[in-house]
Amino acid sequence: MSKKLIALVTGSLMMVCFVSLPVIAEDDEAPKYKIKDVMKKAMKGPLSKKVAGGDASADEKKELYEMLVAMGKNSPPKGDEESWKKLTGALVKAAKAAVDGDADAGAALKKAANCKACHSEHKGS
Repeated sequence: MSKKLIALVTGSLMMVCFVSLPVIAEDDEAPKYKIKDVMKKAMKGPLSKKVAGGDASADEKKELYEMLVAMGKNSPPKGDEESWKKLTGALVKAAKAAVDGDADAGAALKKAANCKACHSEHKGS
């Protein structure tokens, strides 16, 4: 019986390791979008304003969310990493609320998309 128990435990551990492996590999991948791309398309471009104004399609909301998640995974050109995570985290949270259909998402996105707050501390030269 002890051999069966050992085989069961070993098999279970192997399954956990193999199931967790793709998740670990995903986190190590480079972000899908660079900061410059997100700034150009989402923040300077119409996407963020469209989502905040409530005029975006579900696909546009999802695209903004994905872009902001990727931006947060990038390292800031300058400044504190903790501040970067806080500022980009607020953007991601607001974009996720928009994807989820939250009525207050537009106001939250407008507040989180404070250019000066982020650029003062993190924009490179």
